[in-house]
Amino acid sequence: MEDVMIARYRGFLAIGLLIAAGVAVAVLLAGCGGSSAGPVSTTFTYDTYTNVMVGWDPSTENSNSIIALANVYDTLTKYNDETKEVEPLLATSWTTSPDALTWTFQLRPNVYFHTGRLMTAKAVKAAIERTIRLNQGAAYIWAAVKSIDTPSQDTVVFHLKYPGPLSIVASAGYGAYIFDTKASGSESLAKWFEAAHDAGTGPYTVQTWNSGQETELVLTSFPKYWGGWSGAHYKRIVFRVVKQDTTAAQLVGSGQVDFVQRISPALFASLKTNPQLQTLSVPQLMNLIAPLNCKSGPLADLTMRKAIAYAIDYKGIIAASKGAASPSIGIVPPGLWGHSDTLPTYSYDTAKAAQLLNSVGYGPGKKAMNLTLTYTQGDSSEQLVTSIMKSNLAKLNVNLRVQPLAWPTQWAKAQSTNLSDRQDIFMMYWWPDYADPYAWLGGLLATEKTPYWNLSYFSNPQFDEMAGRLEGVAATDMPQAIDLCRQMQIIAYEQMPVMVLYNVTGQFVALKSVGNLHVNPAYAYVVFVYDLEPLPS
Repeated sequence: MEDVMIARYRGFLAIGLLIAAGVAVAVLLAGCGGSSAGPVSTTFTYDTYTNVMVGWDPSTENSNSIIALANVYDTLTKYNDETKEVEPLLATSWTTSPDALTWTFQLRPNVYFHTGRLMTAKAVKAAIERTIRLNQGAAYIWAAVKSIDTPSQDTVVFHLKYPGPLSIVASAGYGAYIFDTKASGSESLAKWFEAAHDAGTGPYTVQTWNSGQETELVLTSFPKYWGGWSGAHYKRIVFRVVKQDTTAAQLVGSGQVDFVQRISPALFASLKTNPQLQTLSVPQLMNLIAPLNCKSGPLADLTMRKAIAYAIDYKGIIAASKGAASPSIGIVPPGLWGHSDTLPTYSYDTAKAAQLLNSVGYGPGKKAMNLTLTYTQGDSSEQLVTSIMKSNLAKLNVNLRVQPLAWPTQWAKAQSTNLSDRQDIFMMYWWPDYADPYAWLGGLLATEKTPYWNLSYFSNPQFDEMAGRLEGVAATDMPQAIDLCRQMQIIAYEQMPVMVLYNVTGQFVALKSVGNLHVNPAYAYVVFVYDLEPLPS
């Protein structure tokens, strides 16, 4: 079952540390004078706080690189967060059999890979089959696929082992990219990709990659892009790594970057007064979660896990986030089918937490408990949350040792086969591969023999059986699928493998000269730059 359940990294993109509201306001207003229109820039600069390119392989990458690769590669379909519908992209139309076991996609003609080769049905089949064969990253999205036929150059037919919602699967931000599998010739394709090559059909292609440098990646327009280049478009994308949000605020305030991925709530509020900037507050299909170690250490005891869940001041965390967070009910966030506002939740109740701790010999007046929490170094929002949690737990005689780690180190520690090396609490962000709750109810909590994304190490046969049925039921009986989601979230509430701290509201800042700006929550923090319109500055 593990090959079906492996999910993707949904880890560590931040929304900012609360800082004093007056910091850097004078600098932020710099460059705001003058009302005459300036030149139109054709370069879009995206400011991020951490390295962009974690991996280059479109079959296996499932981390930060989405913000770049989504502008390089296309998928068969694309999810529209405003209409809640799947729309054509490389596929112009599709049909399914009544039993949802056969899906037929008609491809867009005259589409070229960046390698110069024509995209055909056989090329689409080869790309998806490679992703399935490698079985890494988000390959699980294709788990239902039994075989793929190509009856014509522009027709791809999927035969499934069990019913599945393939039209939305094909829109995934991870694992669904279509690429030229012949791009590397006789060389290993995986090695060719990791040398900063690309083989997509998207509007942009790689120009330069400067690993570890501030200006990390530059993309340039692909002349033969199927969408064409008539009208106003950005012709280059620059990804700039700026680790401090105060510096990022200065850069956007002075017009040196076009878009800032994350900003502290206080800075976000102060930037609203800058007439050259636009601010967006967008609820995301994302939450900040804290998987609890169900396998080893103190939290292997269910009573301990419930005590910790009652010990956290969720409302206080949300208040401190000042608009960047909203309360969570259940694991599945609002905006996805399967979310319910009537699920049971844990609330801040120190008396209940103390009672539970005392019942197992810990807490106030009894033995102290020592726990280790890891979070992603440089993530100021997670840092804020951990400081509140540490204070909450200290009142209950629980010592929380907080370890900020670089993401690869944090993840590797959690995946260690040595139980004593693992953390008690792992903090990260979680969002879907595609607009569907399976990422939470399968990828996050289904049993894994070797830890990948189930970093609570939770294992429950009843839950696994439900997870195994979820996507098939969703393709044929949505009311039943929604009920199944509810049942699974109740199990998660009762067994407490993961605390959901809040739902994320993205707070983005961009220049006013960036027209048509939209951040689709189904593609975490991606700006589809081709759809933007550069305006006079």
